[in-house]
Amino acid sequence: MRLLDRFLKSILVLLISSQLCAQELDYYPPMNSWEEKPPSTFGIDGNKLQSAVDSIISYEYTGPIDLRHAILKGFEREPYHKILGPTKRRGGPAGMIIKNGYVIAKWGDTKRVDMTFSVTKSYLSTMAGLAVDKGLIRSVNDKVDAYVWDGKFDGRHNSQINWEHLLNQSSDWSGQLWGGYDWNDRPPKEGDIDDWRIRKFVEPNTVMEYNDVRVNLLAYSLLQVWRKPLPQVLKENIMDPIGASPTWRWFGYENSWTNVDGIKMQSVSGGGHSGGGIFISAEDHARFGLLFLNNGSWDGQQLISKAWIKQATSSSPANSSYGYMWWLNKDGEKNRMNNLSNNGFYAAGFGGNYIIVEPDHDLVIVLRWCEPSKGNKALGLIKEALK
Repeated sequence: MRLLDRFLKSILVLLISSQLCAQELDYYPPMNSWEEKPPSTFGIDGNKLQSAVDSIISYEYTGPIDLRHAILKGFEREPYHKILGPTKRRGGPAGMIIKNGYVIAKWGDTKRVDMTFSVTKSYLSTMAGLAVDKGLIRSVNDKVDAYVWDGKFDGRHNSQINWEHLLNQSSDWSGQLWGGYDWNDRPPKEGDIDDWRIRKFVEPNTVMEYNDVRVNLLAYSLLQVWRKPLPQVLKENIMDPIGASPTWRWFGYENSWTNVDGIKMQSVSGGGHSGGGIFISAEDHARFGLLFLNNGSWDGQQLISKAWIKQATSSSPANSSYGYMWWLNKDGEKNRMNNLSNNGFYAAGFGGNYIIVEPDHDLVIVLRWCEPSKGNKALGLIKEALK
């Protein structure tokens, strides 16, 4: 009887393993090339999909072409806000739809390098994941002051902050970095500077607050752990192995330079709030999304652990629809992207920049300069066309 049980268990393990293997992609686009297939290959009505794409093109971001003007206008309520990093005039609407690794639709200039704003945050959190995978960070539950001891995490409140709090934007860190104060980043609608400066701290991991000063603090802290520029870490560990082009760049601010081991290094920003962040093409975004669709594996090489992918795209205690700088859809109708599947996740940036990953449909969608209020509708049109 025991032998029979063991035999049946072995068969079950083999079946599960074969199913998992079947979910792996059978095509990975080589560098400088990406195979296209008609939607009908996957039982998708090409006319319906093209109609969806035509509508998405009409949803172009209504903000200025000159993103310097768009940034200053978008964050004009913030006291002392100014542009410290590079900016770039944007292109027109562009995007790609990837099914099972193949391009089934694309529009606009998909090779054009543009600012990507807070989509950068999803790349930044991946740098933390690599640090965990390589043992540079023992656990996301470790207090950051055990790694960064230059005073930025001193004090009764800041010393409580661990890596996870920075990753899910629930740290409520208080301080100043590169000339920016935590309280003047997206201040409340009520009150004024005097009210914002003097505030009551909230316990980390209880309230999620979108704050680029604290995101940049994560980038600075990771620079201390890696001891080399994060763009170099991203290039060597992710972008080169997935065949990304050599055109993407990751910038910080004119004043975000620091000394690491006697070498002057720039601490990059986690978005374009004050300029900087990642400048990248739609095609390179799509490769990054495809890596996450395939649980961190690329053509047989595990670039980032499956455990990290799962952790990064799981709900946070302070916000069920936010992971480690990836957005989710766990609040149903309350969520701004409620056409996303329950298992889906996405990166989002100012001006309507998106990397959307839909594991249930083996789908990656990249949208550039899609009016933010229409992003959810755009996803809904695409998914409707898949039926």
